[in-house]
Amino acid sequence: MGLLDSFEKGLERAVNGAFAKTFRSGIQPIEIASALRSELDKKAAVVSRDRILVPNTLVVQLAPADAEKMDAVGPALIGELTEIVRTHAASQRYSFAGPVSVTLQHDERLSTGTLRVNSSTAAGTVSWRGVVDIAGTRHPLRKGRTVIGRGSDADITVADSGTSRKHVEILWDGERAMVRDLGSTNGTKLDGQPVSQAPLPTESTVTIGRTDIVFRVVPQAVPAKPVIPAADAATRLFDGGAR
Repeated sequence: MGLLDSFEKGLERAVNGAFAKTFRSGIQPIEIASALRSELDKKAAVVSRDRILVPNTLVVQLAPADAEKMDAVGPALIGELTEIVRTHAASQRYSFAGPVSVTLQHDERLSTGTLRVNSSTAAGTVSWRGVVDIAGTRHPLRKGRTVIGRGSDADITVADSGTSRKHVEILWDGERAMVRDLGSTNGTKLDGQPVSQAPLPTESTVTIGRTDIVFRVVPQAVPAKPVIPAADAATRLFDGGAR
């Protein structure tokens, strides 16, 4: 099932059947969903090889007649639109700099059946955190050296008898990562291949013993601040902001 098919199913569940006649003319909810998805694609800014930043604040402007119809549906529509934005971002491996917000606004300048989407990105410097996911638990990496093994003196302890006390270390400088085996008994694998030391791309899997360690780079939470246009945010990042 495609994303838009899923949206329609969700909307059908969330909206009372009495509203069906509301959408016989003018803007359809599915058109808003499509416009939001298109806005993310158009404003996607490549921050680095593995990170693509998209706007997290989206405002859909509608003609008064269309806006009134959408208002009649209530919060259910906003919930479905927000979910499809998140789902599309996940499918394209986009990152947000803050919480996703979708709102609908009346615009007297628009004619019935037309819409406009304005988007922006949370202001401030976007910082990125290296993390590892192990057995369903996420562990943040410190800048510098993080040791993983079964010993209590490791920075991250794993309950796996097939690992050494200090089995492997991950080096993280805030932008890039490297994995290094620490002379373990059973060795270390990166995406299934034995390694002693290697660069560590995001979404790659380090295996020690029977334990899989998935490395990821995620955006730090951004405090609420006035928003700036997405294009300006992308320019700031390329001009030397955090990656």
